[in-house]
Amino acid sequence: MPKTDYDGVRSVIFSIEGTEITDQERRFFETEKPFGFILFARNVESPPQLQKLTSELRASVGRPDAPILVDQEGGRVQRLREPHWFNAPSFGKISELYTKDVRAGLRAAELSTQLIAADLRATGFSVNCSPCLDLRRPETSSVIGDRSFGEVPEEVIELSRIVIDGYLEAGIQPVIKHMPGHGRGTVDSHLELPVVSASHEILSGSDFLPFKEFNFCAWGMTAHIVFDALDPENPATQSPKIIQEIIRGEIGFEGLLLTDDLNMQALKGTLEERAAKSISAGVDIVLHCSGKLGEMEAVAPACPFLGHETLGRIERWEQNSLLNRDGDSVAADLVQMRRELEGLLGQGEV
Repeated sequence: MPKTDYDGVRSVIFSIEGTEITDQERRFFETEKPFGFILFARNVESPPQLQKLTSELRASVGRPDAPILVDQEGGRVQRLREPHWFNAPSFGKISELYTKDVRAGLRAAELSTQLIAADLRATGFSVNCSPCLDLRRPETSSVIGDRSFGEVPEEVIELSRIVIDGYLEAGIQPVIKHMPGHGRGTVDSHLELPVVSASHEILSGSDFLPFKEFNFCAWGMTAHIVFDALDPENPATQSPKIIQEIIRGEIGFEGLLLTDDLNMQALKGTLEERAAKSISAGVDIVLHCSGKLGEMEAVAPACPFLGHETLGRIERWEQNSLLNRDGDSVAADLVQMRRELEGLLGQGEV
């Protein structure tokens, strides 16, 4: 796709407040041209409504392939729910099965990913903010908890590979999160700033490993966490040292780097200050999730137009993306797939 298609596009992903785009929101998006959108349960009503909404959001920025994101991990974190969509098990539930039966656990991860991907493609999503590659430790905050595949890096890598490969095969771009690792955070970063005291050596030999393994992914998300051994002054999202030396350097991630939600209280300052500091530190795209128009109007000017480096990463994403394929690789009987998954996890568990 020609680079000129991104002329005047801002380095931000926005949302909306309701289930339909308002005239005010439409005019704002037409003017400010965010890179993409992210939707939540408040935006979701039915498959026809969601198909219409994702189409209209893309039309508002004049790009039919503008990325539309969602958090559809499974378990506690899924925005599309019954009765219209598949109720996916948590990663924790899948990892429990994996510890008892490796083959069954891997198959459950495969089936769940395929079923989620089918729902996302059918409703117009192109990016899923999953998998969570954070290691789950005894002290891990419940904000991560069963969103993680576990504590052993090798097991997290093996299960996450199934998820990442499954989304890519189905034409959905996965987002690896939360770099460089949220598992040692003992408080909820939605509410306060976690501080991790582990040494660089310990982090490098554990928490960083899943992110290193999947550094080829086109999308990644930062953690709002301070790592004392790396940068005691700034959370990873706003730390030039962590972004350049650890995420880009040691981990080797070359894809689009998103912030976690700007509204989370782990970050300090006004929303526009949070956005500007994150961009200055080296993230590519700011994520603003509240959908409140007044907040978006304040944030937009702090988000510059897409720069040369970011455009290069977008080009890499487009070249490697399966979005332009038919997306019919998940051609199996979805009802039969659900039944098989229920059989693996136990009746009523899915």
